[in-house]
Amino acid sequence: MTKLTIIGLTGSIGMGKSTVAAMFAEAGIPVFDADAEVRAMQGPGGELVPAIEAAFPGSTGREGVDRDRLGQQVFADKAALARLEAIVHPAVATKRAVFLEAHHDKRAVVFDIPLLFERGGHASVDTIVVVSAPAHVQRARVLARPGMTAQKLDHILTLQLPDADKRARADHVIDTGTTLAETRAQVARLIASL
Repeated sequence: MTKLTIIGLTGSIGMGKSTVAAMFAEAGIPVFDADAEVRAMQGPGGELVPAIEAAFPGSTGREGVDRDRLGQQVFADKAALARLEAIVHPAVATKRAVFLEAHHDKRAVVFDIPLLFERGGHASVDTIVVVSAPAHVQRARVLARPGMTAQKLDHILTLQLPDADKRARADHVIDTGTTLAETRAQVARLIASL
């Protein structure tokens, strides 16, 4: 029986990680998207909504968690952020375990985890792929997002390990500061090497 290889996919905000994750999925490698799981659990009727409302009153509504209102309560408060993570992280870990069981017969799976290093997730994967682009490309991508400001981006970057540190700790780096075709070719070469 072939051992399942767990690929940890990470990268700072705006680096193109979601695009690369989609390329892995298109190549037939199942992808566990931690952010998508969180959005689902915090959306309308989501299983985490009651606990988040209890911990952060006024942060939810008919559409689930109101990210702006929740953000106002945890944005600059490390203790509040830790309380939120204590609600979210165990639920994500449970979803990840279910995903692994569902795909135990595959040769490889991808864990798409934005804060892989920051939250210690790198210890639970077999190989680490960091998605990276030049800083000016990253900044332009992020500031083009609706509602994003330079101040918000700067704050997010303080919560993330610097890109250079991520690249230094990676087993593989995918450069997305190039064309989509070249990025796709890098992903294909990486899959072939694994």
